[in-house]
Amino acid sequence: MTSPTGEIYRIDWVPGTDILHGTCHCGAEHSAQDPIEMWEWMLGHPEGHFPDRSQGNSS
Repeated sequence: MTSPTGEIYRIDWVPGTDILHGTCHCGAEHSAQDPIEMWEWMLGHPEGHFPDRSQGNSS
């Protein structure tokens, strides 16, 4: 068993759509339809993560 890291990853379903919206522990946000793509993005931190929401919110 691994110990907790204290990092919080959040994925929300956008009601009425097939879209998932994720927020990484660093504050970066990403949207995708594929749950695998979403988890790969989350766990790929920091690659593709831009905590400044004006730069990195990719839909």
